[in-house]
Amino acid sequence: QVQLVESGGGLVQPGGSLRLSCAPGGGVFSIKAMGWYRQVPGKERELVAEIASGGITNIADSVRGRFTASRDTKNTMFLQMNSLKVEDTAVYYCNLKLNRVMGGYDTYWGQGTQVTVSS
Repeated sequence: QVQLVESGGGLVQPGGSLRLSCAPGGGVFSIKAMGWYRQVPGKERELVAEIASGGITNIADSVRGRFTASRDTKNTMFLQMNSLKVEDTAVYYCNLKLNRVMGGYDTYWGQGTQVTVSS
């Protein structure tokens, strides 16, 4: 079982910035992809940004040009969020997909961190 520990959420004014972090508790191997999702009450969880093992980044149109996903050599994930809008308010979850030896993959989630954009 892989634990993902998130940090960095909070309250920010429109136009402001926040940086989210997500650290795996221990070593992880055979990463298929890692990224960020968000969810607001009453709606499905949606992809924000994802980095595949080959380095290709998939990012939602709604945040393109404002949000940047990255990772470091210890597989800690980051989401830099600039020019935040009220509609970015949500609980943000980090996500990690690990390949299985016999095919397929397992999915792990962080505990979620609240991001509120409000004046």
